[in-house]
Amino acid sequence: MVAVRDVDSLRRRIQAWRREGLSVALVPTMGALHKGHLTLMDRAQKMADRVVATIFVNPKQFGPREDFAAYPRRETEDFEMLVAAGVHVLFAPDVPAIYPPGFATNVGITGLSDVLDGAHRPGHFDGVATVVTKLLLQVLPDIALFGEKDYQQLMIIRRLVADLNIPVDIIGVPTVREADGLAMSSRNAYLSADERARAPALYKAITAAAAQIAKGGDIAAALAVARDAIGQAGFGTIDYVEARHAETLQPLKAGEPGRVLAAAHMGRARLIDNVTI
Repeated sequence: MVAVRDVDSLRRRIQAWRREGLSVALVPTMGALHKGHLTLMDRAQKMADRVVATIFVNPKQFGPREDFAAYPRRETEDFEMLVAAGVHVLFAPDVPAIYPPGFATNVGITGLSDVLDGAHRPGHFDGVATVVTKLLLQVLPDIALFGEKDYQQLMIIRRLVADLNIPVDIIGVPTVREADGLAMSSRNAYLSADERARAPALYKAITAAAAQIAKGGDIAAALAVARDAIGQAGFGTIDYVEARHAETLQPLKAGEPGRVLAAAHMGRARLIDNVTI
């Protein structure tokens, strides 16, 4: 694996692959890699001839009181994991390489980015959409892979690719979980031992709600039970527990394809999760 830090070097590598007729997959990350990320790398290996992984902790998607400075950074360990995973190029730019002096462009998606996490983290999805748009245009891959744990993000990226006619297929990869159901996340490192033991209650609660809704149960009642269970498990602030249409993320109506999505705070960690109905 080769690591590059500037766009010109990245593009030269990709252009050489294209001259050989090779297909390219992109897996964007913010580092602090875990088994969930490696599942994305493995899927990418199966779907394309060459894999580009990126590590960039994007300042534009962190709010002023969020954990940008404290976000885990483990570049040496991440590099070793990507080598073992068979990734061909790591693109690990610094902030000026992505946002040079005078950078003044913002990509925003109305509707999809205004609800759920977007309502609780103003500007977050504009930061995500802007950096993902840049990465897609810098690499111009055939496919790009994103985990379903960040389901709202996945829907937003699919929308921006369609709206901007970016010629890439966006592949969603199912959430990778610990044995007790907790969704793998870099932010799980913030959990104490006691908090880690209680954290799987989030997945358990939304899974039960999804099952109840799938049986035709009252949506509001199922969500209320889930919210109570999450609180009883020791979570602090519960940002949302919602049932939403699987594509539009509008409030779910009976018979529509849907997801139950939740975000709640456990100690220093803000955990998000979702399940299909």
